[in-house]
Amino acid sequence: YMDRIVSLWDREGVLQQLSQHKLVFVETTDVVETTLALDNYRRACDCGRGAVFLSIARGKVSEGIDFDRHYGRCVVMMGVPYQYTLSRVLRARLEYLRETFAIREDDYLSFDALRQAAQCVGRVIRSKNDYGLMVFADCRYNRSDKRNKLPGWISSQLRDAHLNLSVDMCSHVAREYMKKLATVPVDEMEMRKHLLSESALAQRGRLASSSSGKEDDGTAVVLP
Repeated sequence: YMDRIVSLWDREGVLQQLSQHKLVFVETTDVVETTLALDNYRRACDCGRGAVFLSIARGKVSEGIDFDRHYGRCVVMMGVPYQYTLSRVLRARLEYLRETFAIREDDYLSFDALRQAAQCVGRVIRSKNDYGLMVFADCRYNRSDKRNKLPGWISSQLRDAHLNLSVDMCSHVAREYMKKLATVPVDEMEMRKHLLSESALAQRGRLASSSSGKEDDGTAVVLP
């Protein structure tokens, strides 16, 4: 599916437009090529050029690679990653769940797909100080039966104002979010170590006035 999308974007000039702003890397079935693409992707992020990495759900990158800090500030989930339903292994598993636990096929497939989607978008949040934007680019995520199967830390952020957005509205929300979260948090305790209090300023003023017109006697004064 991703190969067809990439080929379509290439024919329509989407990749050319995207490459004017960010470098584009694609996951392939070749392990060496994918490893090299990941390495160059990180280099592009480190130097400030920025990059886009296209990967598939249930693949090596989406399941085993962390995009923490500046390596991943936005992830776009296109489609719902359902399993291949004609697989013999999957058919046997569905039959076992239905006969043993009375679990319907649709319920299991939906739960598994949403769990996989959460794992993919969760690659960008790897610590309590990390932040990132998660975009579910499929109208099926608007349905409550789909959103209810997402983890609480994701579904709690899917407010009504963030559902069923157009591309322009999504861009506006993303822009405002990045402006807010990209600022460096101020540590007040650390800041107080470098700022002078009112009493310290008054003391410095008195020292400056008393020492005016006199030679420096080499005394050092440390102010808090």
